This record gives sequence, C-alpha cells and structure tokens, in this order.
Amino acid sequence: MSVLVRSLRAATRVPGAPAPYDTVHLTVRYPALPPRDDVERMSGRLAADAAGAPYPVVVLVSGVNCPADAYRWLAFRLVEDGFVVVGYDWVGELFPGEHGLTPGVDIVAAGPDHYGERPTTPALRPVLDALAGLHETGPLAGLLDLERVGVLGHSAGGTVLLQSASRGWFPEVRAVVAYGAHTMASQLIGYPPGTLLPAPVQAPTLLVAGTHDGVVAASAIRYGEQPGAPGHDPVERTWREALPATTEAWLVRLAGAGHMLVAHPEDPSTARGFLETPTDADQDRLRAVFAEVVSAFLAARLTDRPDATTQWERLAEHAPPEIADLRRS
Repeated sequence: MSVLVRSLRAATRVPGAPAPYDTVHLTVRYPALPPRDDVERMSGRLAADAAGAPYPVVVLVSGVNCPADAYRWLAFRLVEDGFVVVGYDWVGELFPGEHGLTPGVDIVAAGPDHYGERPTTPALRPVLDALAGLHETGPLAGLLDLERVGVLGHSAGGTVLLQSASRGWFPEVRAVVAYGAHTMASQLIGYPPGTLLPAPVQAPTLLVAGTHDGVVAASAIRYGEQPGAPGHDPVERTWREALPATTEAWLVRLAGAGHMLVAHPEDPSTARGFLETPTDADQDRLRAVFAEVVSAFLAARLTDRPDATTQWERLAEHAPPEIADLRRS
C-alpha cells in the first residue's frame, strides 16, 4: 500500500542570530490520510495518518548552499518507511561578511579556543523546539516520538552534527547519520595542519562516504594536505579516531558515488559539485542503496519494530554490490 506524503511548513528564530538572518524555515513531511471532505480537497491540508504513531523523527541537515528540497527524494522514502522527516533552510552567515544557505555553523564554537563548550550548530535546538510545538498543536499533535530522534547530515551538515550531537546537549538524539562528513579542522579558523577534532557522539553513528568524493578530495588543502594526496581519507579517520570508543560506529563506502550524490537533483549554480569527477556508476541505484542503508539503520535504532534489528544485521552481513566497504568499529 502506497503512503501519501504531505508537507507542513513552519518557521523558528535562532537566538543570538542577527536580523534578518535569524529565521529558519522548516518543511515537515508526514504520512497523511486521503482527503475526507471538500474542505481538505480545496485547501490541500490533509490530516496525518495516526496509524503508525508515535512516529520517530528524522532531522535532515543540509550541506552548505544546498537547499533542503534537494533531499526531498530521501525524505519521501523515509516517510514511506514510517518516519516523520523535517528539513530546514537557513540563509545565514557562512563566514564573516558572507551569507548563504547554512546548516548553522558557529565558527567561534568550532574554533580552537571554545570547541567542546557548546554545539557548533545553533540551529538544531530551535528546530527540535519547533517540532515540540508541532507535537502540541496542529495536524501532528500527539503523533511524534520526540524522545527518539535521528539526525542525518550531508557534508558540513554532517560535520556539525558529529561535533554537536552529544547526549548532554541533545539527549533526544538516538542515532546519527552523516554523508561525506568528517571532523578534520580547518587551518582557516586557527587549527594546526592535520588536526582531527573529537566527535562527542554517544548515539549509534553511521558514516557514509562515496569512493569518488571530489569535494572532500579537493578540500584537503584546508587541513594542510594536497588535494588528492594518497591516504587523505578524513571520513575513515573520523570513524576510526574521532568517535568515543564506546560509541557504536559504522563506516559504509558507496562504489562510484560522489559528494553530491544525496543532493538530487543537484543545482549546478550553487554548492561545489563542479569539483566532482563523473563516474560510470548508476547514480539512481546508488541513491536507492543509500536510502535502504539509512532507513534500515534508523529503524533499528529508533523503533521497537521486532524485524528492524534483523533487517539491519542482514544488510550488514549481505551488503549489495554497490557497497564497496561496510565495517563496524
């Protein structure tokens, strides 16, 4: 039976952000019932399907200059698999004097003098608080499981999650997924070459990378290495060294995938997809495998479905051929 996916939109303020760059716009996608009367048919405002409630929530955190709508394909898949999914757009400061679409990066908090004192993204708490408001009133009232939240970030969005998803700051976060993300620290904000920041994540964590990630390769210069340098693999280094030894951590590599795989369709006028090297790999198939892996991982960690853990274990033991590597630390 197909799932009818609908969206509702909301906005929230980020404390401390200067106007007019202080507003985050949310898109929340949820499973809905078909229209039941003329009011719903004419307005398009459809009631949520309460049959699967309480729904675990997944927050999608975009990469720099990647609109939330670029991950709509993944949001739809996750809603169809039993989650409520929220993405957000925030036009804010990227660097001093430069603005764009940001996952929310607190440069001071990420810097060498203050790292570890607070989350490096000021956006996640306001987004979670806005979801709590939607749980109180409106079409999703009473339908969200806000004690079991998954977060999924792409590129810089994944990095700020790895730097921020501490149990002390976000106890409701029970699973972390990052694509094309790591915690290597940029020299531009004062770190010595080769610095790897610790990731204070206690929740089960899944790091996914493409074998042909041109953006990560080209960005090596930020960390004191040459682009394309042999052995430059910040994602694996993050998985191997940055996460606490007690954290359940998985590494997955997708054969032939690039950095922008998950932002689809890609807008070539923004972000840094021009750094990618095209491959012959079937990108649609890679996206399908990525979605399968993410959905299975999140279901096993965020739900009480008896088959969810079995499904993840089966996938880990019998990975499809598009997965070049799958390991647990």
